[in-house]
Amino acid sequence: MKTIAFYLPQFHRIPENDKWWGEGFTEWVNVKNAQPLFDGHEQPKMPFNKNYYDLTDVEVMKWQATLAKKYGIFGFCMYHYWFDGHLLLEKPVENYLKSDIDFPFCLCWPNEHWTNAWVSGENKVLIEQRYGSEKEWRDHYNYLVPFFKDSRYIRKSGKILFVIYRPELISERKEMFECWNRWAVEDGIGEISFMFQRPDVLINKPNEDMSMFDNVIEYQPYTAFLTKSRKNFSVLKKIKNNVGSFLEKHFKISAGDLRVARKTPVVYDYDELWSHILSEKPLTDNSIPCAFVNWDNTPRRGANGSVIQGMTVEKFEFYLKKLIQKTRDEYKSDFLFMFAWNEWAEGGYLEPDDRNGTGYLQAIYNALKDTGEL
Repeated sequence: MKTIAFYLPQFHRIPENDKWWGEGFTEWVNVKNAQPLFDGHEQPKMPFNKNYYDLTDVEVMKWQATLAKKYGIFGFCMYHYWFDGHLLLEKPVENYLKSDIDFPFCLCWPNEHWTNAWVSGENKVLIEQRYGSEKEWRDHYNYLVPFFKDSRYIRKSGKILFVIYRPELISERKEMFECWNRWAVEDGIGEISFMFQRPDVLINKPNEDMSMFDNVIEYQPYTAFLTKSRKNFSVLKKIKNNVGSFLEKHFKISAGDLRVARKTPVVYDYDELWSHILSEKPLTDNSIPCAFVNWDNTPRRGANGSVIQGMTVEKFEFYLKKLIQKTRDEYKSDFLFMFAWNEWAEGGYLEPDDRNGTGYLQAIYNALKDTGEL
């Protein structure tokens, strides 16, 4: 089984972040500034030996790859930020391509607008995501060609593996993918296997055509949040609509006028979420499972964030073993995605920290070994 960890490149300075968030901003700023918001809330998180690295240093990426390989991780899925020719946070993956790091990788395109929503309710667009037509598709494809041609690039059934974060935002995705596939075949790369990461569209727009994708990744814990809440969604929506209508009719107040910032984050139970994941059937016949180590995005969102409480290294290992067995029994996949290698500001990281050292990585190794995958 090939375990692939999502990989965030926002651990180095870029001019755009200096402008938007302040001089010297990287994800480490959020991590260091985090505060505990309730009793038992473990913040801030700290990397082992205060290793607040800079991803423009290739030696750091070599260390990461060596560590991941040692504990049984197959490869990284690195985020690739493209905005109609404007690149953000591209240096780490470009340096990786030029390096001799012996570790597989693939790319995921987070194809949303770049906004300030993660620190503000304003949701101001900082860089707009535009998809264009064939000329723009060609420009994007041409940028990706050197990565696709690299011998380390991950393939699925012989096809290049490329992940798109939110597919429903691309109205002409079928036409775009047909062009990319045609060009890739002409260039000797071969066909591309398109996957998508967030499954919202399968639940919110079940009739949307997703046939151009080979697979959907059941991105966790996001998918668990989504599927767990949908059972009560229709009831809650009805209540919300009724209250909203009453306020509008009798008091001329819109529901939006009553929104206030939360004083504490939403808290979920680790065991409950993992039990839900393990009890749910695959979303589709072509689903690929995903594990998560933990979640806490309060370093970014403060009290408006959400936290999963109750994680231990031992629990993570136990549930991961269960998911590996479930993957064998219920999924038509030899891939298992992982949230995440280094999402420190969302609590999803496998890298060593000051509380558990290499415990999360050792848990993965143990789970893979005990289930016969190593």
